Amino acid sequence: QVQLVESGGGLVQPGGSLRLSCAASISIFRINAMGWYRQAPGKERELVAYIPSGGRTSYADSVKGRFTISRDVAKNMLYLQMNSLKPEDTAVYYCNAGIPPYEYWGQGTQVTVSS
Repeated sequence: QVQLVESGGGLVQPGGSLRLSCAASISIFRINAMGWYRQAPGKERELVAYIPSGGRTSYADSVKGRFTISRDVAKNMLYLQMNSLKPEDTAVYYCNAGIPPYEYWGQGTQVTVSS
């Protein structure tokens, strides 16, 4: 069983920045891939950013150039740096970890972009 705990969400004005963090209960060396997803009210959950072990990061077109996914293997942490935030980025953001054939989710953290 893998536990993921997100933090760092909150209310921010358009154009502002937030950094989300996800703490994993195991060494992230054991995790195949990690990612951030988000779900806005009335919409399906969507992939925001993805980082496989030893591979290249990938991003949803809507966040390219604004968001950066990274990880700290020594601290077993996953991060999402979000810059130039827009109202349409408002959603609950979830951390995801894949250890085939299983997939694990955090509880989510709310990000609200509003003036």
